Amino acid sequence: MSKRVAILTSGGDAPGMNACLRAAIIKCQCAGHELVGYKHGYNGLLEQDFIPLNYETTHNLIQQGGTLLHSARCKSFKTDEGALRGAHNLQKAKIDTLIVIGGDGSFRGASHLSRFWNGQIIGIPGTIDNDIAGTDATIGYYTAIDTAMSSIDKVRDTADAFERIFLVEVMGRHAGFLALNAAISAAADYVIVPEFFTSEEAELNKIVTQIKARRAQKGAVSFIIVVAENVWPNGLNGLSEALKSKEIDDVRPVTLGHVQRGGSPVSQDRLLATTLGEFAVSLVGTENTNIMVGEVNQKPVIVPLHETWECTKPLNEAQISTMRALMNDRYTPPS
Repeated sequence: MSKRVAILTSGGDAPGMNACLRAAIIKCQCAGHELVGYKHGYNGLLEQDFIPLNYETTHNLIQQGGTLLHSARCKSFKTDEGALRGAHNLQKAKIDTLIVIGGDGSFRGASHLSRFWNGQIIGIPGTIDNDIAGTDATIGYYTAIDTAMSSIDKVRDTADAFERIFLVEVMGRHAGFLALNAAISAAADYVIVPEFFTSEEAELNKIVTQIKARRAQKGAVSFIIVVAENVWPNGLNGLSEALKSKEIDDVRPVTLGHVQRGGSPVSQDRLLATTLGEFAVSLVGTENTNIMVGEVNQKPVIVPLHETWECTKPLNEAQISTMRALMNDRYTPPS
């Protein structure tokens, strides 16, 4: 049976969200479902601000960054009053299924909504942080790695020219996926991620040891340290001052910031977004609700929505071993 489906993009935007919307639009058209898109995340749901989505909307959409529906945070939706209003609007619009593309906060919002609305809810993971449990990768993650890697490559050029130490902060919220993979792919010399951060003093001693060992071997050469956001107290300026207290003065901090969220999605994000968008719509009208669709070992999976934040997603052990070997073996002189 044909259904009336609504879709929205919420929270931080991620490259590939438009590719996911395109897949959902095409699948809905093929299945005979009517699809509308709420604008500005949950704000659009509260304001009953939606637009029809059809084949015409998909023209040149797959390669565009951002989201044609726009995105936003919505504090008022966290309240019971806000969720009740959203549920009322969904009922008024005769929506059978709501698809939410977003991250941790977006999924919590969808779960909150389910307390007041008995329609079908399906989540699709879209965040550059890759911190959603139950899926190997999230939409936007691969592009963000590529963007961070390219930026670090450029930083390396000026670091080499002046033989300086550069601290490069990347996004990731409270997870180290982006920092770790950007560091490996850009051949950074050191990486700091929340999963293995113990204390300022312990981490600082490791960094100073590595820098001094490197320069004892090769002279005054550059050194790139990738830092996940929200890890070091007082941010890059705090780390820079701490290094200066250890008589390492040629330090320059660089925060990549929101540039990591932009740009045309790379092929991996387009493929993932297309797979998940199509799979989500294939579940419309089934008994599956309050779930997220993800991909594990190149196969689409269904995950209870609450597990996406209740379970902790671990870093890749092979990548951890690789980075540790590069940090320790290359620059620590044998005893």
